[in-house]
Amino acid sequence: MPTKFELVINLKTAKALPTMFAIKADVEAGGLLSYAPSLSDTFRRAAQYVDKVLKGANPGDLPIEQPNRFELVINLKTAKALGLTIPQSVLERADQVTE
Repeated sequence: MPTKFELVINLKTAKALPTMFAIKADVEAGGLLSYAPSLSDTFRRAAQYVDKVLKGANPGDLPIEQPNRFELVINLKTAKALGLTIPQSVLERADQVTE
């Protein structure tokens, strides 16, 4: 039985719908593109918070941070299957382009 994600990918392909996802793994699995905070950067920053707390910092005194590094991932194979052309200017700004 297909997963929910596989059902979404199959449906969007059958209906020729471009899709945007929150993580690059979804693009690598067939989604068109993702633009989201870098997970590796987010996990690294979370580890820094944990380190501060373990060293005695009061969690309530730590500032709330927002992501500052985002990743754009584009799947050219999916774009081609949907009949889309991704502008070169967008491809140049992408952090990862899969084919």
